[in-house]
Amino acid sequence: MKITAPPREPRRRKQDVLDRLEREEDIWVATADADGLPCMVPLWFVWHGESVWLCTRLTNPTGHNLRAGARARLAFGHTRDVVLIDGEVETFGLRQAPSGVAEAFLAKTGWDPREDSASYAWFRVRPLTVQAWHEVRELKKRHIMRDGVWTV
Repeated sequence: MKITAPPREPRRRKQDVLDRLEREEDIWVATADADGLPCMVPLWFVWHGESVWLCTRLTNPTGHNLRAGARARLAFGHTRDVVLIDGEVETFGLRQAPSGVAEAFLAKTGWDPREDSASYAWFRVRPLTVQAWHEVRELKKRHIMRDGVWTV
């Protein structure tokens, strides 16, 4: 997108976010431990049932922080096409994810965590706030979800 392009309308921003949630394979996952030490890693994900589903080990810093803190910030990569998602996290055992989640994850990523180590777990991130903007011209109306409700 060129800097001279007009800002997108909020409905277009929402659709662009939904399209990215379906299309993208990796998402940045930011968490913090009990002392506030941040941790940020890219993980594979799937958008399923109006939530972002992640799978990682319970024993690594991200898995521990997701389970203990029950909050996360998610982001897509490019700094000129920003999507930030703040959400609440719920942890599920490796074989406890709702029907269809593991299959959707496998179809998207080619990896079935259920066939891997028992130390993996599923994490559902329910969006509470979503921001989306292209550079400074779209900062004004960047919030397209607040308190878990789409604003458009």
